[in-house]
Amino acid sequence: MKTIDLPRTTDEQLLTMLRAVANPIRYRILQILKERGECQCAPLGDALPIAQSTLSQHLKVLREAGLIQGTVTGPSICYCRDEEKIAWLKQHVQEI
Repeated sequence: MKTIDLPRTTDEQLLTMLRAVANPIRYRILQILKERGECQCAPLGDALPIAQSTLSQHLKVLREAGLIQGTVTGPSICYCRDEEKIAWLKQHVQEI
């Protein structure tokens, strides 16, 4: 099935990102990616007390919110923060 990305309004995008960051595990994932400073192909689960399937779900939410990017490298996916989108989030939170 093909998905079509429709443009979101600013409010919808902001709320999606805030919901994603509001979860403590997802917030910690963003912190870990920032601390490590580069795209991570190594498992992130070693730094978190959760199952791999749960981690995958959290990564999916962050990806869909636009806060991280995933690049397929061989059999694994490398994740990194989308600093442009995070800057956008920070800017719009300040406007509240």
